[in-house]
Amino acid sequence: MRETLAALADLTRIHFFFVWPLLFCSGLALAFQNYGGFSWALVGRAALIGFLGFEAGLVLNDYIDREYDRREINGSLTRYWRPFGERPIPAGKISPRAAFAVFLALAVPAAVLAATLPAPHNLYVLGIMGYSYAVEWFYQTKKRHQTLPVAQVVGRTDLALFPVAGYLVYGSPDATALLCFLFFYPWALAHLAVNDIADIENDRARGMATIPVLYGMRGAARWVLGFSAVHGVIALVFGLALGPVALAGFAAGIILLGVANYLVFAGAAMRALPLVHATLIIYAVAIIAAAVL
Repeated sequence: MRETLAALADLTRIHFFFVWPLLFCSGLALAFQNYGGFSWALVGRAALIGFLGFEAGLVLNDYIDREYDRREINGSLTRYWRPFGERPIPAGKISPRAAFAVFLALAVPAAVLAATLPAPHNLYVLGIMGYSYAVEWFYQTKKRHQTLPVAQVVGRTDLALFPVAGYLVYGSPDATALLCFLFFYPWALAHLAVNDIADIENDRARGMATIPVLYGMRGAARWVLGFSAVHGVIALVFGLALGPVALAGFAAGIILLGVANYLVFAGAAMRALPLVHATLIIYAVAIIAAAVL
C-alpha cells in the first residue's frame, strides 16, 4: 500500500497540489471583482475543478510519454518534480492502464463539476479543459519530430488558459480575460525553456526537439530572457489595470524572474527553476490580494 501511495504521489506531483487551485482561483477572484458578488461555495467548486483538472493533465503527460521516459539518464529533474523521485510508469510501479484510469478518475469529476456551472460558464470551462488535454497530447507528440518549436508555442497555451478558465467560472470573455492570458503566456514559454534546459541530457537521449536541443543552451537562455522581457512589459500593463497591490506583487515576481534568468545564463537552470515556480505563486497571491483589498 505504501509503495502504491508513493507511486501515485509521484504520478500526480502531489507536493505541488496547492498551486493549481490557487492559480485557478486567482482568475475567479478577478471575476468577482469585475462582476460583483462572492460565493464560498463557488470558490470551493472552482478550487476542486482547478485541482482535479490540472492533476489530470500531469497524469496525462506521464501516460503519453511513458515509453520515452524509460530513456532517462539524469534523475535530477525527476527528483525535483516528484516527492519520491521516481517516474512510476517506467519504474513499473503503475501500469499504463492504471495511469490512464487515474487520469479519468481526476478528469471526469473535474468535468462533472464544471458542467454544473451556470451556462455559458460551464461551456467556457469545459471547452478550455478539452482543449488543454488535446493540446497536451499535441505537445508531447509533436516535440518528438519538429524543426521549429511549434509544440512549445502551441502547447503552452494550455497553462496560460488555466487561470483564464478560473476567471470564466464566473466572468465572461473580456479584456481582463485577454490580459490574463497575455500575462501568463510568455511566462509559460520562459518556464518551459528553463525546465528543458535543466533536463537537456534526458531530452537528447529521448530525441526530443526541445528549445535547447533546437537552439543550443545559449539560444535557449536567450529564449528565456526574451519571453521574460515580454512578460515584464505585459506585467506592467496588467498590473496598472489591476491596481497598486497587484503591481507590487508583479514587481516582486519580475525581480525573482530576473534572478532566475541570471542563473540560467550562469548554467544553473536547476537552481533557477524553483525561483520561476515561486513567481507563479507570487502572481496568484497578488491577483487575489488585489481583488480582495
